[in-house]
Amino acid sequence: MSMIYFSKSTPVTVRGERVAQLNIQLYDTTLRDGVQRAGLSFSVEDKLKIAKRLDELGIHFIEGGWPGANPKDAEFFARARDIKFSQATLVVFGSTRRKDTEAANDPLLRDLLDTGAKVFTLVGKSWDEHVTGVLKTTLDENLRMIADSIRYLKAEGNSVFFDAEHFFDGYKGNAEYALRTVEVAAEAGADCVVLCDTNGGALPGEVAVAIEAASRVGVPLGIHTHNDGELAVANTLVAVQSGITQVQGTINGYG
Repeated sequence: MSMIYFSKSTPVTVRGERVAQLNIQLYDTTLRDGVQRAGLSFSVEDKLKIAKRLDELGIHFIEGGWPGANPKDAEFFARARDIKFSQATLVVFGSTRRKDTEAANDPLLRDLLDTGAKVFTLVGKSWDEHVTGVLKTTLDENLRMIADSIRYLKAEGNSVFFDAEHFFDGYKGNAEYALRTVEVAAEAGADCVVLCDTNGGALPGEVAVAIEAASRVGVPLGIHTHNDGELAVANTLVAVQSGITQVQGTINGYG
């Protein structure tokens, strides 16, 4: 897999140490997150054209969408099988299994596997208030949902990224539980755990502190910031300085 490098003549500081070269994976979410605003809607043909251009630009991972939640995305993945990307890898997005359901019996997870993709991004709750208030389940069951879903997809020989939704809000509200969701994902075999500022309300200092705590889990970390507070770029740069190795974003800044 090719990587984006900082020039050796321009060293950067990561966790207080000067580093001559930093390897960063670029993960683009334009085809899903990038259309989550009024007035934007991509046809399947649009999505295929955009994917090809993202590959030409050197993006490492292209998130194609959420089949099962959107029939258009299922069609995209079916047609994308005939495209030969020069370096990009298509990623299929979905959520952890439903509460009180076995992963193997969850229809949304089966929809993900049916795409034929080999890299999956699963979003799961890391904010305790959302576990009890939105999912209407227990904190322990949410941890099982995360672990079971990752193990199920990994058992098929796939790579799995875990999006820890609302991680920074969760860390401020219940740091122990937010970190436990990250630990469980790592223990289940996640190849990368992506820390998400889903509300876009985190400050750079808060991002640095939370990443330092999460870095102890021993798996690569990613960053996924929203720009509600006009701090998405700042928070991402702080995350890179804090040692994350995957940056998620949209090429057009929308979403």
